[in-house]
Amino acid sequence: MTDAIALLVAIPIVLALFPIAFGRRWNRIGWATAAFGALVHLGLSITVGAKVLTGGRFTYAVGGYTPPFGIELVGDGVSAVLVVLTSVVTVVVVAYARRAGPHSNAFYSELLVLTAGISGVFATGDVFNLYVFIEITGLATYALVATGRSPAAALASLKYLLVGTVGASLYLLGVGYLYVATGTLNMADLASQLSSVGYGSPLVLTGFGLIVVGLAVKAALFPLHTWQPGAYAESPDSVTAYISALVSTAAAYALFRIIYTVFTPAFDAAVPFALDTLVVLASVSVIVGSVLAVLQSDLKRMLAYSSVAQFGLIVAGFAIANPTAVTGGLVHLVGHAVMKAGLFVGVGALASVAGGRTVDDFVGLADRAPLVSAAFAVLAFALVGVPPAIGFAGKWQIVLGAVEGGRWGVALVAVVSTLLTLAYFARVVERMYFRDAPAPVEDTVAAAADGGGSELASDGGSGDHDDASNVAPEPVAEPESVSTTARVVVVAAAVVAVGLGLVASDLIAVFEPVLEVYF
Repeated sequence: MTDAIALLVAIPIVLALFPIAFGRRWNRIGWATAAFGALVHLGLSITVGAKVLTGGRFTYAVGGYTPPFGIELVGDGVSAVLVVLTSVVTVVVVAYARRAGPHSNAFYSELLVLTAGISGVFATGDVFNLYVFIEITGLATYALVATGRSPAAALASLKYLLVGTVGASLYLLGVGYLYVATGTLNMADLASQLSSVGYGSPLVLTGFGLIVVGLAVKAALFPLHTWQPGAYAESPDSVTAYISALVSTAAAYALFRIIYTVFTPAFDAAVPFALDTLVVLASVSVIVGSVLAVLQSDLKRMLAYSSVAQFGLIVAGFAIANPTAVTGGLVHLVGHAVMKAGLFVGVGALASVAGGRTVDDFVGLADRAPLVSAAFAVLAFALVGVPPAIGFAGKWQIVLGAVEGGRWGVALVAVVSTLLTLAYFARVVERMYFRDAPAPVEDTVAAAADGGGSELASDGGSGDHDDASNVAPEPVAEPESVSTTARVVVVAAAVVAVGLGLVASDLIAVFEPVLEVYF
């Protein structure tokens, strides 16, 4: 059923209309529609994945118009894994949002549109339609960030809109240059035409540069990352979990497709400085993102800057341009989505218990929320790269590829980044497990009352003290408990992160047929 790959895009867009059309009549139709859409999307993605596993790569001509003139969708080992990942994350986030919110029908419509856009990015075989899906993804994400309902969220959304529009425009300009040079927009056809035009052509080089910079904005590489910290920090927890797992993942995947499906390794052989420059920019992003993460006290911002570093490492793996490093980049791309989604849900869940989301707010949390704290710690060390989790498998492949390619600088950057990642997660885990929790409110009140009574007794009850010193502090509201859904999501993410690491060789085997075409 090759139609399944087209329905991955079509069905979420159609379903996104229902909450808008019927929201006035049924207030809760948004969640029900999103849940139904997420389950249907999961079934379709599994169908696509099964077809790839049994029959290998396949293509689908939309409307029956064959490429290079028609729109082509492509299913292979990489795109199939990523559409399944999209489905799973969508199901999880919809389930989590049922309690965590937002609860508006508009939110669920936007989430379905975003799911369609991301699915299109993973499935398309056409550079112009890649732009269309990137724009759909961007527009839905801008709206989702603004669901935070605070002035800071509105400002973050506006900043993301402005920066994201610049990135998309640069990408489109690059596509225009390639079209002028070759007269085609189909990825496979572009690959053959570019070699005929010549990789050193000014049109081709300009097109490559514009496309890479545009996608670097979307992937939030330094110094083009400025939209990301605010967007992640000010979004509702369910939105942050979704966009951190998939939005930049889609941009990094698009960069992978442009480099290898459109330009191919022959471009690197002919114009080595192009990917050399990308390696340098990605390496700088790794170090700067890691350092900025260490400096943060707000955990959402810390995780946002962590993503700047992690996507820098992924892009560096792609730019090294040998099979081992590219495989590592793809493995880390999948692993990062799982780990970062779980970490953001974990921060939101633990913050409800701690009463805040700064590093110091998490003091003693392991006693108050032991299961979620343990899962959060597992995810943190998985992202550091502690075996056997998936974070180790991806980073190890990137380092090996860097050494194989003589890119010792990238290998060193990966090691330094790992140490910095350990630094910013270790301080959180240390406070959770090795610091005493604050005294309960009841004990504080009792101690203050006893202290005041003793002073009065010692002074013979003269009452000469300042009245304020004898007034017990007012008890604060009891902290919330972690919801069952959040607990399940964080624990499941930790289990999947470790499980993927144990079967990393099987994941690599799925990617190998795709990479064999390029190398």
